[in-house]
Amino acid sequence: MNGGLLVAGTTSDAGKSVVTAGICRWLVRQGVKVAPFKAQNMSLNSFVTREGAEIGRAQAMQAQACRVEPTAHMNPVLLKPGGERSSQVVLLGRPIGEMSARGYHGGRQERLLGTVLDSLAELRATYDAVICEGAGSPAEINLRRTDIVNMGIARGAGLPVLVVGDIDRGGVFASFFGTVALLAPEDQALVAGFLVNKFRGDVSLLEPGLDMLHGLTGRRTYGVLPFRHGLGIDEEDGLRVSLRGTVRESVVAPPVGEDVLRVAVCAVPLMSNFTDVDALAAEPGVVVRFVDRPEELSDADLVIVPGTRGTVRALEWLRERGLADAIVRRAAEERPVLGLCGGFQLLGEHIEDEVESRAGHVDGLGLLPVRVRFAREKTLTRPVGEALGEHVEGYEIHHGVAEVAGGEPFLDGCRVGRTWGTHWHGSLESDGFRRAFLREVAAAAGRRFVPAPDTSFAALREEQLDRLGDLIEHHADTDALWRLIESGAPQGLPFIPPGAPA
Repeated sequence: MNGGLLVAGTTSDAGKSVVTAGICRWLVRQGVKVAPFKAQNMSLNSFVTREGAEIGRAQAMQAQACRVEPTAHMNPVLLKPGGERSSQVVLLGRPIGEMSARGYHGGRQERLLGTVLDSLAELRATYDAVICEGAGSPAEINLRRTDIVNMGIARGAGLPVLVVGDIDRGGVFASFFGTVALLAPEDQALVAGFLVNKFRGDVSLLEPGLDMLHGLTGRRTYGVLPFRHGLGIDEEDGLRVSLRGTVRESVVAPPVGEDVLRVAVCAVPLMSNFTDVDALAAEPGVVVRFVDRPEELSDADLVIVPGTRGTVRALEWLRERGLADAIVRRAAEERPVLGLCGGFQLLGEHIEDEVESRAGHVDGLGLLPVRVRFAREKTLTRPVGEALGEHVEGYEIHHGVAEVAGGEPFLDGCRVGRTWGTHWHGSLESDGFRRAFLREVAAAAGRRFVPAPDTSFAALREEQLDRLGDLIEHHADTDALWRLIESGAPQGLPFIPPGAPA
């Protein structure tokens, strides 16, 4: 078998990432050697591979679904927004500079098509099947000329395309039809059919519409996936959790102790790797909430200042909203505060930034004896160490170089009283360390909270991935899906007018 498939979507957040992961997990359970691929990813949630390459966390999660190590070829182009109009471009795991959206789509993106096709060819030569994820919608007609992630990659590699639609949003039939009808004939010939995602209710009520859709487009529906809570793992878009009141949820057991722990995560601008708190949300009795008001910190047992692509901008935001003063008061009262990566940097005394914000010298919150200087070279490592008497693993993604001048050692950072800071993303996924840290937080907060003795974040993640595989196995036509991956799009698919504009 040397197959492939592109999972596209009618919109962003239609479910492409989880469907791709589900197909990968279903295939690997059938004994297929499979790999994920996304030509171009725009995300502030990234990961570091063992060879020191930066890729999107969604592709790292999909690699885990495939039970393989992630590599840079699985996400050759990563765009990390630094504002409304510019992004850092990461090519094959290494940053190559900042670029405006106009500059990128004005020619640079098109020139990268050969690079992404080479990466895809490398994976296809190594694996039995490669399941590719698109971005946004394949019918973004203003971007089709320079597209390297949807129909551009499908046509370049001859991949069949499965279009996913989120029926929970409404308008899924119009979205499916309109997506096909806005594609050029050569692109339409690769669109094999549809997959309905997040359906609630009786499927028999949906079937007449699916039959009519088949009559209108000549394309079948490959499955109807039911709505399931808690499957949005390692999302790409941190902007959605910036909305006040968003709670990070996980399917967990009841609390072990008498109390719960309340964790408030400051929803700073350009928040990166907010998935760091997933391991806390997976703990029975830990409630994780994203906040943007100082009064929302008052009942929190732990405040986390997360990573950000704009450390100086996040610092200004905290001050403008009164959150900075609230955090400083907490620290003075010995109430727990944790800074992660960019959050760690702004807890320090001084920041010298001529790289990210070009703001020069900026005073930090002064809670930790740390001075930060931004270097042009990005640190991309997978450190291993010990803290609180426990083994810890993590990964680092940052331009800021921290000079620690005091406090107690804490991973690569330090702690002063009940304020901790580190560059290490993913450290809370180390079970023993997470439990030891939560015990300290509970003691400082005066909570009768007891960490569950047997929570394994890795096992919970595996269970989530198996649930995704189950969704595909139980609710998709897997025989038809197998033929599609192995043999490509069916021949003779009809053209749906009007097609792409000239």
